[in-house]
Amino acid sequence: MDTNKRPDTMQRINTPALAQAFIDEQVAALRAQIGTGKVLLALSGGVDSSVVAALLINAIGKQLVCVHVNHGLLRKGEPEQVIEVFRHQMDANLIYVDAVDRFLDKLAGVADPEQKRKIIGKEFIDVFAEQAKQQDGIRFLAQGTIYPDILESDGVKAHHNVGGLPADLQFELVEPVKFLYKDEVRTVGKQLGLPDNMVYRQPFPGPGLGVRCVGAITRDRLEAVRESDAILREEFAKNGLQGKVWQYFTIVPDFRTTGILNGKRTYEWPVILRAVNSVDATAATVEEIPYDLLRHITARILQEVKGVNRVLYDLSPKPVATIEWE
Repeated sequence: MDTNKRPDTMQRINTPALAQAFIDEQVAALRAQIGTGKVLLALSGGVDSSVVAALLINAIGKQLVCVHVNHGLLRKGEPEQVIEVFRHQMDANLIYVDAVDRFLDKLAGVADPEQKRKIIGKEFIDVFAEQAKQQDGIRFLAQGTIYPDILESDGVKAHHNVGGLPADLQFELVEPVKFLYKDEVRTVGKQLGLPDNMVYRQPFPGPGLGVRCVGAITRDRLEAVRESDAILREEFAKNGLQGKVWQYFTIVPDFRTTGILNGKRTYEWPVILRAVNSVDATAATVEEIPYDLLRHITARILQEVKGVNRVLYDLSPKPVATIEWE
């Protein structure tokens, strides 16, 4: 029997009742697998890891050790949301690691996109491994693998830790949502009581804002990405585009443009807005944003985001362009 093949008899989980049945089944299976052991989970705050965390909290409570690594490349408010939801609301055993300086120091002066990705990936594994070694009695590693990951990558989710952890950390895998598609994961997350802005979080790259701060990352330009992205997301939510548009974000490239403010010349960064619709990310169309809304978003970014003097809208579909800029 292929243990990585979704059972032919498995129903699509598309109602609260089916989601609850899945939760009940998984809670029983997790208790049987784990017993009195302890489980380690890298909790990013994304949909997959959050649903896995909530399932395990239901099943084994404090036997789960969640590690949330803040590498400085998350969107505005995301580390705070992870702490609020899991530590304060769900009473999870959560370790928060502030690794911002560690990551940004390693990334200083690195402009090549692939090199940036490698540094971010390696550093994350190193930080997570350090935390794992500080825990006593960990026997299991939980992972947010979902079924498309198995179909596309031979069962190993590349931006998670399996395959990258040191050889002396021998953990048994716990993958409770590995036969679910993304829409099913969201249905289960909703049934588990996770907040909508976590359950319906739009796709976010593994390296986070590191690939949207194009070129060598600097702290001030990274902050411009974070703040402009927060404005875009806030305005899309206010204007009924949250949930309608598949993915939207801002990019701040590593070059400056001339501008004028209070009668004086400025030399600051542009912010590029990106909003696309897609089914599976292999192709994407550009969302047509009402001009009045674009003008309002532009005004807010120019007024509120430090170091910016120009706002652009990316009209390029995929193909020929990719969704992300790096």
